[in-house]
Amino acid sequence: MSEPQIDAVSQEALKRKLRELPHQPGVYLYKDRLNRVIYVGKARDLHKRVHQYFHPSRRHNADRKTRALVESIRDLEIHTVKSEAESVLLEGKLIKEFRPKYNISFRDDKRFLLVRVNLNDPFPRFTTCRVKKDDGARYFGPFPHSGSLRTALNAMKKKFGLRSCAPRLPDESDYKHCLDHVIKNCSAPCVAKITRGEYLARVQQACDFLEGKSGEMLKNLEEEMQRAAERLDFEKAAQLRNLLDDLKRTTKPIKRFHHRFVTTVKPKEDAAELQAALGLSAPLDRIECFDIANISSTHIVASMVSFHQGKPDNRNYRRYRIKTVKGQDDFASMAEVVHRRYQRVLNEGIRKPDLIVIDGGKGQLGMAKSELDGLGLGDLNVIGLAKKHEEIFRPGEKDPLILDHSTGALRLLQRIRDEAHRFANGYHALLLKRRLSESVLDDCPGVSAKRKQQLLAHFGSIARLRKATPEAIAALPGIGPKSAQAIHDYLATLKDKAPQLEVGATDEPEQAKGSEFVYQLKPSS
Repeated sequence: MSEPQIDAVSQEALKRKLRELPHQPGVYLYKDRLNRVIYVGKARDLHKRVHQYFHPSRRHNADRKTRALVESIRDLEIHTVKSEAESVLLEGKLIKEFRPKYNISFRDDKRFLLVRVNLNDPFPRFTTCRVKKDDGARYFGPFPHSGSLRTALNAMKKKFGLRSCAPRLPDESDYKHCLDHVIKNCSAPCVAKITRGEYLARVQQACDFLEGKSGEMLKNLEEEMQRAAERLDFEKAAQLRNLLDDLKRTTKPIKRFHHRFVTTVKPKEDAAELQAALGLSAPLDRIECFDIANISSTHIVASMVSFHQGKPDNRNYRRYRIKTVKGQDDFASMAEVVHRRYQRVLNEGIRKPDLIVIDGGKGQLGMAKSELDGLGLGDLNVIGLAKKHEEIFRPGEKDPLILDHSTGALRLLQRIRDEAHRFANGYHALLLKRRLSESVLDDCPGVSAKRKQQLLAHFGSIARLRKATPEAIAALPGIGPKSAQAIHDYLATLKDKAPQLEVGATDEPEQAKGSEFVYQLKPSS
């Protein structure tokens, strides 16, 4: 295999960085000639792991994707951490931020697991979730190893006699259908086997356990494992060893990567640099960016993402279904979404952005500018960003503005454009899944196309329809008890096959549901 075509300066700089790699756990980022992050990986030993990519024998036997990756590498950045668990968390967050082309894992919006407990509940219980809410509950995590976490939670509940049942306030009727107390997995506070005060004391012990104060429990398990080994009960000893490993992985204190900053990303400085590059007099406090996503003419959608002082402001993200455009026409679609957005800005007195970014070249920019002029908003700053060569087009300017790829101004525009692209594609994929889910009604006996639309309009989604009782279905006009029962029974048979989706049926803009970015992650000391 031929050597990557790297200029002499870049090649020498990369070799120097390879020589200086530490023998520590951490995360490494590979960058291409345009300074874009193309791959993020984790390692127990950064020196050994990264050097493997450049070893001649490894590269010779690598698959096509790995060879293409190595040939594209022009620069390297690392972040050291204290443990493998920290490297998993950091790797996931950086992949979500940069969305590198050679990464597959972590590129969706799925997040690491958290453990939630609401100490204000009558009898608190521990559950897992992926999003932390401002609901007064206490959260632990995130935890990088979901399998170990679930095992540790089960052991913790059994150790402290904590309930697993779903009711907020379980009573005697719930107790009759529960076997946890019988097998000594629950202390049964629901029927006053212990007082609420005694149960809350157990919950506090469990909280201490999740915070890493689990020394006594781990010590007892180690002693039990030794006794099992001495009895030659190696199967039991192996089970205890695996449990110990899961408990240690779950309760080991790790560094959390929240609201920190990657050294290459400086939001405010980048916004100021972009303002200067565009020759604008006012600071770019708020930037809005639009993107269109479609496959042929199916579910044409658009996204609008908002950045405040160089950072994502996901509470002000919006997504749209294109209503008036027939067929695949990105220009007309862009015109529609820009008109809808800024007509609403005018009607509702929403603050106007300091800069509008259109994902596209002269054509999309021209359509957007025309709509803004028609709304009397021709004074708003608007540019187009063409992806192929990262050219910046401006109204009234014949030639595009070309910024150096190392500048913070262009990197900010790329982050905004890529986030709009991610958000539009995510919504498009969601609608396709919903359409696939809805198709299960096509084979349902007695459900015509008109009745299918009636059911979906009333219940909103297949997931909600599946949860409905036959009586609720029969309450719809034109659907009798017999047909309702048939629909209910048919959906019950598909419970494990059809996608479980909760997607609104409206064509109105919908708010983002928690895009997450990470900035300035400083290396551990």
